[in-house]
Amino acid sequence: MDFTEYVYSVLIVSSAEKINQAIRELLPENRYHPLTFVSDAGSAGRQILEHRFDIVVINTPLPDDIGVRLAIDICNGSGTGVLLLVKNEHYAEINDQVSQFGVLTLSKPTTAVMIQQSLQLLCGTRERLRRMEQKTTSLEDKMAEIKIVNRAKLILIEQLKMTEAEAHRFIEKQAMDRCVSRRTIADTIISTYK
Repeated sequence: MDFTEYVYSVLIVSSAEKINQAIRELLPENRYHPLTFVSDAGSAGRQILEHRFDIVVINTPLPDDIGVRLAIDICNGSGTGVLLLVKNEHYAEINDQVSQFGVLTLSKPTTAVMIQQSLQLLCGTRERLRRMEQKTTSLEDKMAEIKIVNRAKLILIEQLKMTEAEAHRFIEKQAMDRCVSRRTIADTIISTYK
């Protein structure tokens, strides 16, 4: 599936209604939905605790914070893509602070094309992170299965005096004969000898 088929949830953190309206017009609903608007870092923090966003756009400065700490915290705590809009005179300094955390910085004033290209880049990055998250979850599941199967083998070795190879073969054969996973057999063994 091509990533352009995905719909991305977006949080826009900006106290400037003019910027909010411009961003709203740049983000077609068939690609970016829902759009959530908040005007300060505190409200953004609450939204992030309550909802998962694919992209966060922060228009600095915010009434209660510049927005740099918020951008860094979002990138450190999730796979969310962050676009930080900063005044041109602060761009170099802020970009140096946030780029190492994966925050994409864009200087203001900017153009609609630059914002759209930046959002496309964030969408592509979000998909890459989503695939990595799926692989991580898959590896964690496999590791959990290995631990459970090893625990079941240890029970077979201790209780039925099997060798490690015999215990391994027993679990494999039971799983094949019953058309179930090795984990299912291991769980059954563990619950039987509790």
